Amino acid sequence: MTTASTRPRATNAQRAFPLTAMLLPPALRQAHRPFRILERHWFVGKTSFIWIILGGFFEPFFFLISTDLGFGGLIDDIDVGGTLVPYVEFVAPALLAASAMNGAMYETMNVFFRINFDKTYESMLATPVTVGDVVIGDVLWATLRGAIYSVAFMGVMVAMGMTSSWWGLLMLPGSIVIALAFGGIGLTVATMLRSIEDFEYVPTASLPLFLFSATFFPVSAYGSLGWIVNLSPLYHGVALLRALNLGQLSWGLLGHVAVLLAIAVLGVGVAARRIEQTLLT
Repeated sequence: MTTASTRPRATNAQRAFPLTAMLLPPALRQAHRPFRILERHWFVGKTSFIWIILGGFFEPFFFLISTDLGFGGLIDDIDVGGTLVPYVEFVAPALLAASAMNGAMYETMNVFFRINFDKTYESMLATPVTVGDVVIGDVLWATLRGAIYSVAFMGVMVAMGMTSSWWGLLMLPGSIVIALAFGGIGLTVATMLRSIEDFEYVPTASLPLFLFSATFFPVSAYGSLGWIVNLSPLYHGVALLRALNLGQLSWGLLGHVAVLLAIAVLGVGVAARRIEQTLLT
């Protein structure tokens, strides 16, 4: 029989949003200290953090330089919402979205090693830390890496004059939402990998997302197959950041944000159930 002293206490989030809390998996409802996971990841990985920052800077730098000085000059301006935009300014926000995606996705792949080789989570769960803390902490850590990549990318865009509006500052929170969504996706994927050989499926899946999310061409270029682009999670991030960079605000941007947040919640929920089954059964 559960008594008042043994019943799990509700967190502040659960008390503030009781209906939302009821829809969450039990593992996530028990999360109380996910920031301890962030603290752990920081102390373990802080020596290599500078390389993460440098990687987040140089990758977009070379991408944008090659586009600006290379084939970008051979392509006419692109019509975006009735505004003619230089090709490099058309592509830059899309590459920013892809950078946030890659930063979060590839960080979550470390979850595979923590579960199967390092046994990190088994040690964590021997403490007051819960599965919910582990899942939320890992997603936040992956989102942080995606945000770092985004800050570096935006810095390069500003330095090269590829921003068109002060609304472009909102690309940073937009990139964080993208990183959060793909952090949830990546965490779920990491729990499904059976061996190191399965890692080859990750770029196999992410490359089509990169190429067919209106990254390099407008949706109109896809003709009658344009509706397929809307099925890509990355497309919603690309459309969001591109509109913000150009200052083309509309209510439709909230739809893109809603899709990304829904993907994040779904990914985190599935990952929580899978990790709980793996570690506690």
